[in-house]
Amino acid sequence: MRPKNIAKEEAIRKVALQIISKEGLENLSMQKLAKAANISPRTIYIKYKDKDDLLIKLFIEEVLGAYEKAILKNFSAEMDFEQGVKKIWLNGFRYLKENKPHFSLIQYGNSSPLLNKAYQKANIQQGHFFGPIFQFLKKQTEAGVISNFPFDVHRALLFSPVFTLVKEYFDYQERPKQIITEKMILDCCQTVIKGMLL
Repeated sequence: MRPKNIAKEEAIRKVALQIISKEGLENLSMQKLAKAANISPRTIYIKYKDKDDLLIKLFIEEVLGAYEKAILKNFSAEMDFEQGVKKIWLNGFRYLKENKPHFSLIQYGNSSPLLNKAYQKANIQQGHFFGPIFQFLKKQTEAGVISNFPFDVHRALLFSPVFTLVKEYFDYQERPKQIITEKMILDCCQTVIKGMLL
């Protein structure tokens, strides 16, 4: 790919994430993106089949790896359950509150077929990403610390509350006082931990 094409590709992705962050995913259109990136819509359609194709590539190439790296910072599959879950929650909260476009894409993916399409397109199998968390939950299950639920159920119990709290964090940015603090995250995390322990 020529440097000029790489620069256009980077501009498209950067501007798309800016629009998602400021105006919401629902307000991202290929025409708006072309205008904001100062390129022709035709150029975008050469690189991306449609909006879904753009979002899938953004998710795979811009969001998934960065989110995984943030979640796994200083995390180990060998941690005890409470310590490991707190690390996952705090890492997730800190990353998502600083990366609203990424949060929006993940949220959109969770409520649409986008994530499944993205995983299929990139041939991503369960455990390919977030492998240490997969191992962590397996060890906790085998040790009889938590119930023997499928990984997807454990993942929902661990991640869904964090996403809901991050959404509240962004909602509260428009209000006089922010209630979603790291202390609140840890208090909520403790409640979830208690509910998961056998």
